[in-house]
Amino acid sequence: MWTAGGWKIHKLDRAAKQWVDTGVAVDNRANTSADTLWDGTHLYIAHHVVTVSTENGPKASRPDSPAKLYRYSYADGKYTRSSGFPTTITTNSSESMTIDKDSTGAIWATWAQVSGVPTGGYTSNVLVNNSASGGTSWGTPQTLTGESASVAPDDISSVVAFGKNKIGVMWSDHITGSVWWASRTDGQSPTSWKVQAAVRGPNQADDHLNIKSLQADTTGRVFAAVKTSFDMNSTARKSDPQLQLLVFKPATGAFDKYTISTIGDCHTRPQIVLDPENNKIHAFQSGPATTVTGCPYSGTSGAIYQKTASMDDPVFPAGRGTPVIQDSTPSVNNVTTSKQSVTSKSGMVVLASDDDDKRYWFADFGIEGDGDEEGEYEPPAVSPFADVVTTQLFYKEICWLFENEISTGWTENGIRTYRALEPVNRDAMAVFMYRLAGEPEYTPPAVSPFIDVPPGTLYYKEINWLATQKISTGYDDGTFRPLQPVNRDAMAAFMYRLAGQPTYTPPAVSPFTDVPPGTAFYKEINWLAAQGISEGWTEEDGSKTYRALQPVNRDAMAAFMYRFNEKLDFI
Repeated sequence: MWTAGGWKIHKLDRAAKQWVDTGVAVDNRANTSADTLWDGTHLYIAHHVVTVSTENGPKASRPDSPAKLYRYSYADGKYTRSSGFPTTITTNSSESMTIDKDSTGAIWATWAQVSGVPTGGYTSNVLVNNSASGGTSWGTPQTLTGESASVAPDDISSVVAFGKNKIGVMWSDHITGSVWWASRTDGQSPTSWKVQAAVRGPNQADDHLNIKSLQADTTGRVFAAVKTSFDMNSTARKSDPQLQLLVFKPATGAFDKYTISTIGDCHTRPQIVLDPENNKIHAFQSGPATTVTGCPYSGTSGAIYQKTASMDDPVFPAGRGTPVIQDSTPSVNNVTTSKQSVTSKSGMVVLASDDDDKRYWFADFGIEGDGDEEGEYEPPAVSPFADVVTTQLFYKEICWLFENEISTGWTENGIRTYRALEPVNRDAMAVFMYRLAGEPEYTPPAVSPFIDVPPGTLYYKEINWLATQKISTGYDDGTFRPLQPVNRDAMAAFMYRLAGQPTYTPPAVSPFTDVPPGTAFYKEINWLAAQGISEGWTEEDGSKTYRALQPVNRDAMAAFMYRFNEKLDFI
């Protein structure tokens, strides 16, 4: 948010219902605008110098106005700028700029760059640029409009990661009356774009668009809210679409089109939020305040309205929708919200600005659901670990473990790894369980109960907490054996005890052929299976095995903990 000292990162204090200045300054240039991205590890902020072109007042992009990418880490409630940042995306100004991150870790940016002089006319091209992994350095900006000709000076573009390994760019084109779409697969040449029309025809394009994707969506759909120019046509009807939703379906390679609002609704500047838990799309847009009669023109400020529709069948209700932000002036406009999807637990926050009163407004409200369940966890599009790919077994669970700070892996020479196929040692298991339990207040004893875990041992506190809770009492010889791998039977016992040893009667016949009655930890292994925390293996003959004496690998440990939390709601 802008303050007297420049742009600073702010944090929403939901209890106090106010935004708090964190004191972290980003950019002190007043004539800039920003797009942000949180990838689960870093906060990226792209600040570009603004040059606004209108249909009747084109302006050339300034060549001495660098767009900068800032990167921040977050720990202990504080943001810290990464070394080597900001980096330069381009040296030219633009009306807008957006960023997203692909599956290789590269940051992509897009903007429309205007060239020319009043005496010779103006042209504009959609440009893209991509960085090295993590935004550390940038290549040379390239045009995307070769196949669809140049766009008008007041057109804009937007970028989105989708389908787990693809990047897409959408832009408006007043010249042909089109909204264009270009896509490419991560890892291919930066120029390997496939360009097609998302929608085409008279008055189909205006320079307002917002695009979102849901990385957990197996179909790879992309959702975009766009504005039309039908209101500029003298023969337009109030029932003609003003804001439309375009849905890209990779299986068909085509876009479906739905009306969000009509000319009669007098809406502008759309934003959409994806709500996978309830399978819904929330559309926000500016419109005349509820105190204003009629429709002065489609770009009028006043209030922010919400409409909601199904993601599978996005038919939006008629009318302006529900007003969610409005002041007494009324002059609220320019709604914005998060790139991330929302859940009943996260709630939903939208921001808007009032240029007349020079202030921000926001709405923080819940969405459907009981607020206790997060719904299906959506892993990030880009892995937080260099040795864990997005298609890897238990990718989702490993990312969940990382995002909840149960395991942050190893960082060596600036590279973070998880080592998924290594066994979990008993000391690491103690740490995982202590963190899963919420890191309760605990002071370890001055004298350890284990002869091989003296004070000063790595994870001394967590190992002793495990013993105090009677989750693990060690071995009869008085040792804990911290560097010994944990076997699957012992893991079942640890989890059963961490759950509070719930009342459970094991079956007379085990579902696992290699775990007959009388096996050590028979009850605990069967409890784990009954909870769906471990499914074991299905052998070629169709039988189920548990492999009790096999060490637990780190990827399987992530799956166990994720399912344990899903069943017992520890976090």
